[in-house]
Amino acid sequence: MNTETYDQLSIPRSLIGDDVKWLKENMEVDLQTYGEEPIALGLPPNVELKITYTEPGIRGDTASGTTKPATVETGADVLVPLFINQVEVIRVDTRTGQYIERVSKA
Repeated sequence: MNTETYDQLSIPRSLIGDDVKWLKENMEVDLQTYGEEPIALGLPPNVELKITYTEPGIRGDTASGTTKPATVETGADVLVPLFINQVEVIRVDTRTGQYIERVSKA
């Protein structure tokens, strides 16, 4: 939806590509158009996502640099530090798909 005119826009899936794994409902993105036709979609540099599944964290393991896989609310898989647990919110770089930091604890 255009936040200025409230017009609903339809964006082809092919334009979004692999970036769909970082999109959340009501997320603001930059849309470039040529006339009325959308031609490019720009995501914010990072996004906050809730972890829906990961193995239990290991208490006290914060400095080893070892990672484990985690699935976030959009279905994307991200490598996170061992101390991150399910239902925590993390910040992810949308350009690289890498974990940046924990935003909130469970």
